[in-house]
Amino acid sequence: MVIDTLLFRAAFPILGMLLVAYFWLGQRGVPVSLITGVAALTLLALAGRWHRFGRGALISVSAQLRAAPWQIVLFSLGMYLVVYGLRNAGLTQSMAQGLEWLERQGPVSAIIGAGFGAAILSSVMNNLPATLTGALAISQAHFVADSTGIAMTYANVIGCDLGPKFTPIGSLATLLWMHVLQSKGLHVGWWPYMKFGLRVTPPVLLATLVALGGWLALTGL
Repeated sequence: MVIDTLLFRAAFPILGMLLVAYFWLGQRGVPVSLITGVAALTLLALAGRWHRFGRGALISVSAQLRAAPWQIVLFSLGMYLVVYGLRNAGLTQSMAQGLEWLERQGPVSAIIGAGFGAAILSSVMNNLPATLTGALAISQAHFVADSTGIAMTYANVIGCDLGPKFTPIGSLATLLWMHVLQSKGLHVGWWPYMKFGLRVTPPVLLATLVALGGWLALTGL
């Protein structure tokens, strides 16, 4: 049931403009955080009927803000600090050396190794910080062929997209989803989630990485 018709109808055009703004303004150096913040503030203003000084609001903005899982948001932000701390401690340099070793084993091993490494990393430290960690490691690695760096960059993104299916902490969206279910009285345990994810995700990840290798070979990258 739609509670706020105005907000419901405005959300889709705003999300569409947000997608366009990511590409158009992003190429002009506008920070993604600023673009997202403006869109979120617009939706917040509509929900709170700020143009009517709050009169006619159907959704309590203050109640929604109080009910938000801020502990999960803080956890995600804290992981970025951990990433930079690990980089300063030499983690990304060690990972770069591992990527260089994978390159010497051949392109297929490089793609599969980088993809599964990124997946495992994202499953324990959240996929967004893991993507950043992988990107830093790739940038620090010295590859014989530039095409290997491109292939590993793609593999890093794929691994960080599928790796969160190994554990609930791998994705902020999963943590938020589980929080919402918990608030509605439906509990999803970590072990059932992991048991299903560990059975399904590895073959899907392997097939995707092999397809990536085939696509790169066909395109000549």
